[in-house]
Amino acid sequence: MVKVRLWGSLRQAADGKTEVEVDATTFKQLLDRLAEDYPGLTPQIKRGVSLSLDGVIYREAWFTEIKPDSEVVLMPYMTGG
Repeated sequence: MVKVRLWGSLRQAADGKTEVEVDATTFKQLLDRLAEDYPGLTPQIKRGVSLSLDGVIYREAWFTEIKPDSEVVLMPYMTGG
C-alpha cells in the first residue's frame, strides 16, 4: 500500500480526505485505483493530474514505479510558464 497525499481541490473530490492509501506500484495503477475507490476524483484525473514522487513531479509517466515507502503527492495538473 502506498500513502498518497491529496493536494488542493482533490481533497474535496475524495470525501475531504487529505491522505489515502492505495494498492499500486505504478502511476497508472494509482490513478485507476483512485478512480475506483473515489469516483469523485475521476473528472479531475481525466483532465489531468501531476504526481510528485519523492520530490520529482511527473505527468503521464504511466509506468513510473512507486515504492511503498515513496513520498507521493497527487495534485491537479499545473500549467504556467
